[in-house]
Amino acid sequence: MDYVNPFDLWAEEYDRWYDENEWAFLSEVEAIKQFLKSGRCIEIGAGTGRFSLALDVDYAVEPSEAMAKIAKKRGVNVIVGRGECLPFEDESFDNVLLIFVLCFVEDPLSLIKESYRVLKTGGRLIIGIIDKNSPLGREYEQKKVSSKFYRHARFYSAEEVISILRKCGMKIIGTRQTIFCSPNKLRGVDRIEDGHGRGLFAVICAEK
Repeated sequence: MDYVNPFDLWAEEYDRWYDENEWAFLSEVEAIKQFLKSGRCIEIGAGTGRFSLALDVDYAVEPSEAMAKIAKKRGVNVIVGRGECLPFEDESFDNVLLIFVLCFVEDPLSLIKESYRVLKTGGRLIIGIIDKNSPLGREYEQKKVSSKFYRHARFYSAEEVISILRKCGMKIIGTRQTIFCSPNKLRGVDRIEDGHGRGLFAVICAEK
């Protein structure tokens, strides 16, 4: 049986999660904003465009046509394509965003190398992940088999992401973390702390 991309089949269901867990989404946005620098920005693996819109990115790239269609309706400047082969010249962007992307790609190193290529010298690669070493991350790991979206995902720890970034010759700027309880229990933007390992959502920032 051929593999069917769940993001093409259930794009609208995936997108609804952000409406049902708005405070978690806004917490993630605020954590990412702490590392953004001024200048041109691209999000790779932009999904339905929620983060691209909230973070005012210039370009977005998304492999799923169904997800990209929703992003376009939001007014996001999205290109259907893969992050491992970007249609941009070297050193085109001041910020490259990879938010909930690494866990879905077969070769994270290739994706990060391509991100590095389009990043300006002094630019920032900002990666957002479900931190598998956090208490909630361990719960997600145990339950992912029952998720149509995460069933085939490989979750990473912040330490693993940092190791990949260093292999690419990048300088680690820092990490932030947020979401310290189940996303559906939040009643406001959660606190954002330095470091990683406790919050479900970790942001790792590196510089070229």
